[in-house]
Amino acid sequence: MSQAKLPKTAAAGIDPKQHIVNIVMTDGTKFQIFTTWGKEGDTLKLDVDPKNHPAWHDKAQNFVNASNERLTKFKSKFGNFDFVGGNKAE
Repeated sequence: MSQAKLPKTAAAGIDPKQHIVNIVMTDGTKFQIFTTWGKEGDTLKLDVDPKNHPAWHDKAQNFVNASNERLTKFKSKFGNFDFVGGNKAE
C-alpha cells in the first residue's frame, strides 16, 4: 500500500488528531485513509461497501418496496410532489 499524506487542511491544536488506518473492502481491495477512528496502523474490514450494497447497483429499484404502505400513503398525500425542486411544466 502506498503511504497516505496528511491533508494540509488539518490545523494543529484545533482538529482532532488523525492517523493512518488500513481499510479492507468486501472484495479484498485495500487502501489507507486518515481518520480519528482506532489507532495508527489499525485495520478496518468493511462488511458493507459500494461493491456489495444493493443501493449502489442496477438492482437498486428493488431496494425500496414500491407496494409499501407508507410509500402509498405518502403518494396519496403529496401526489406529484417534485423532489428536484423545479416547477413542473403545465
